Amino acid sequence: MSAIAPWLHIVGIGEDGIAGLTPASRAVVEAAEVILGGDRHHTLAENPTAERIAWPSPFDAMVDTIRGLRGRRAVVLVTGDPLWFSVGARIGRAIDAAEIVYHPQLSAFQLAAARMGWSLADVETLTVHGRPVAQMIAFIQPDARLLILTTGSETPGQIAAFLTERGFGQSRMTVLAAMGGAQEQRFDGLAEGWSHEVPAFNTLAVECIAAPDAALVPRVPGLSDALFQSDGTMTKQEVRAATLAKLMPMRGALLWDIGAGSGSVGIEWMRAARYARAIGIEPRADRRAMAAANALALGTPKFEIIEGTAPAALAGLDPPDAIFIGGGLSQTVFEGAWDALRPLGRLVANAVTLESEATLMALHAAHGGELVKIMVHRAEPVGALTGWRAAMPVTQWSLVKR
Repeated sequence: MSAIAPWLHIVGIGEDGIAGLTPASRAVVEAAEVILGGDRHHTLAENPTAERIAWPSPFDAMVDTIRGLRGRRAVVLVTGDPLWFSVGARIGRAIDAAEIVYHPQLSAFQLAAARMGWSLADVETLTVHGRPVAQMIAFIQPDARLLILTTGSETPGQIAAFLTERGFGQSRMTVLAAMGGAQEQRFDGLAEGWSHEVPAFNTLAVECIAAPDAALVPRVPGLSDALFQSDGTMTKQEVRAATLAKLMPMRGALLWDIGAGSGSVGIEWMRAARYARAIGIEPRADRRAMAAANALALGTPKFEIIEGTAPAALAGLDPPDAIFIGGGLSQTVFEGAWDALRPLGRLVANAVTLESEATLMALHAAHGGELVKIMVHRAEPVGALTGWRAAMPVTQWSLVKR
């Protein structure tokens, strides 16, 4: 058991200010020597004697500022639940949890769900606050209900445009502002034609309603090839689904996509698991541009695409949880990738040429794993009739690092 005594209190506060806190949390704020928070938080929490500190700029300096408060009665004010899409989690990763006491308040998600009459267990809770708004695109699905912490007054209009462009213009949108306070406001409308001017601090509720011709873009791997810009050299739909199954996307895990091309594997990896990350390594500028455009259109704007060729381009990258080698396979590339792969990491390499297949056969003989050949035939017109047209067979090698 830790002998460290807690000295830092992270207090969630709502629009009702001090009055909405529990007696214990209120006593902590009122007894504080120093209070750190945003302008809005300071306005909501009266304490005539405490020293006030605004969020540091740049924001990355926050942890150092907080550490400098050790030995004083210190309070950090945040909105709602300090550990639900909040800065409280970031502080907790930098400061020993034994030194912190968290004081949760009702979150914006809980308040919004109550206003909408929605069960939180049946909705997707998202944040685009200070993050790319396009990342919510991956969650646009028929009949889905989304609660979204927004970046500002313009965010609902941007999301309305995403919905409309994808055939979800009839989706019902509700903006909730200042929930729980005297100035609470509500704005309702459809995605198509959304024109409300809303306060900057708001939460958005979306009920996704698909038109008959809406784009169906599930988060399960194996999206249609037509959804990607490509010069034709991408990993095709059926092979991509099999590839992602062997790569095993997991929450927060990092993929190296070596020879990223149009980025289809890295993008689907990120869509398949919350907070999954991917780094695409691609030497050609035109393909990097296509990968970036695909990532934005499919809701993975944080897909990192770097110029280079393996193994040289792998130096200095964060250690991966999975690696896909879709191009440029060689013994040297494998060795550089395998050495960097974390324990229990997954590596998948696909080959379509006889030379690459021979390399895979040799690697399989040396390291084990699974070796399969994937063959896909598609029904296509043959004159006035229909016949099977074979795609190039793909040899796939996969293994787990133990």
